[in-house]
Amino acid sequence: MKNIIITGASSGIGKATALHFAANHWNVIATMISLDEGKDLQNKPNIHCYLLDVTSTESIQIAKEKILQDFKTIDVVINNAGIGYRSFVELSEDANINNIVNVNWLGVVKVSRAFIPIFRMQNHGQIINISSIAGLVNLPLGSFYHSTKQAVESFSECMAYELIDFNISVCTVQFGNAATNFQSNVTKSPTSGIASYDALMKKVTDILHKKTAKNTDLTPKITQKLLSIAENPKPNFRRYSIGFDANIMKTLRGVLGYRLFNSVIRRFVLK
Repeated sequence: MKNIIITGASSGIGKATALHFAANHWNVIATMISLDEGKDLQNKPNIHCYLLDVTSTESIQIAKEKILQDFKTIDVVINNAGIGYRSFVELSEDANINNIVNVNWLGVVKVSRAFIPIFRMQNHGQIINISSIAGLVNLPLGSFYHSTKQAVESFSECMAYELIDFNISVCTVQFGNAATNFQSNVTKSPTSGIASYDALMKKVTDILHKKTAKNTDLTPKITQKLLSIAENPKPNFRRYSIGFDANIMKTLRGVLGYRLFNSVIRRFVLK
């Protein structure tokens, strides 16, 4: 059986992915910031839970040592851990900015850095970084979330060039709002009393929640695609888009270009 590490595996896409891989005969090393949050995974066949905080180099190192005591090889790492922050730039707070950067981008950097030596010594491995359609297009109130996902995109592509001689595959995966608890857990800037800001926050939040509620079939599409990617690693860097929302937004941005795409967003979101 092959061995896969999944960060942020206690809930949402991470949990669904862990269960799907385990059901398809992979050893799943499910990492999470709190083992209590992953209690219902701990007795599942082929799933092994480890404490790992992606923002802490020390926590990653401790988890890595424990994992390597239990598993001789690691075949795939999925950097899935992520959080949301929906805020106007004017109303943003340092603590929330630092948190989303540390989890969404630097967490990917730190976990990748920790396991590259293992892959290099094995002469094989795969890093799958969960990005978002937010990594390819820009939307209102996404200054911080989108920035971290675009950082993941650039980081992943650059890293792929560095690792090609060691048979280490790197890719990113983008999708829209899956029907998980992610949107419910997004940190938002508080009501400001500024009419334009408060109205736009409500509109964007309502749009995202409606999209999430509609995308009931997206999570299984994501987990199935991730399994296919893991079982068929490509030597060159790839970006995979999953679901209607991600593909239509990606296509519109590419076909329309920045100016026309910007006009569409202004018309349908800002008015």
